[in-house]
Amino acid sequence: MAATKTLTVEERLKNIFDLQKIDSQIDEIKILKGELPIEVEDLDDEISGLKTRVEKLETKMEELNTEISNHKKNMATSETLIERYKTQLDDVKNNREFEALTKEIELQELEIKLSLKKIREIDAIKEAKQATLDESNEKVAGKEETLAAKREELDKIIEKTEKQETKLRNKADKARKVIDDRILKSYDKIRTNYRNGLAVATIKREACGGCFNRIPPQQQIEIGLRKNIIACEHCCRILVDNEIAGYEPAEA
Repeated sequence: MAATKTLTVEERLKNIFDLQKIDSQIDEIKILKGELPIEVEDLDDEISGLKTRVEKLETKMEELNTEISNHKKNMATSETLIERYKTQLDDVKNNREFEALTKEIELQELEIKLSLKKIREIDAIKEAKQATLDESNEKVAGKEETLAAKREELDKIIEKTEKQETKLRNKADKARKVIDDRILKSYDKIRTNYRNGLAVATIKREACGGCFNRIPPQQQIEIGLRKNIIACEHCCRILVDNEIAGYEPAEA
């Protein structure tokens, strides 16, 4: 939102420097939090992924158990048929019937052997899956413990800084409303270009307080006159003189 009245360059510089001071205080709170918010988010995602893996493994284990159960049922059926065929052998009337029953018994015995082989193979797969499942569950437990510790640490920092950060963000919102849109857009762009978020720099020892490159004497004079908004020719940060830097806005 653009300013509602025409401001002098000096007023514009004071407003943008005021916003920079507020944003720098907010940045300090972010530094205090460090990488904790990202670490907590990453751990949440990692735990979610591990739990999905555990669920898939558990589903697979259930499927394998079902397969074993089916093979055992098939074996029981084959054993029942073998007993029946053996009983029928006592009543055969010719060699053809005897051979037919013997062949059926052999086929059912083969079915039992195949089922036993399949069960051994599935048991081997289950053993490997169970090892992976146990390892995944251990990882989940470890990650959840780490997450709990980091979340507790982050919550303490948030509890300590939340009121201050809310107050600063409200001040920043108010400060932005009196700054020209074009300057504000440039300010935001410069802030994103530098890790320290410094878009407005003071002059220190005849150099830019942001990139520390020397500022020519003539340009220092121009900055002090506050007739134009001047940016550092090296880092593009908005430059303000020490008097502006020492300016303290009235509390809202």
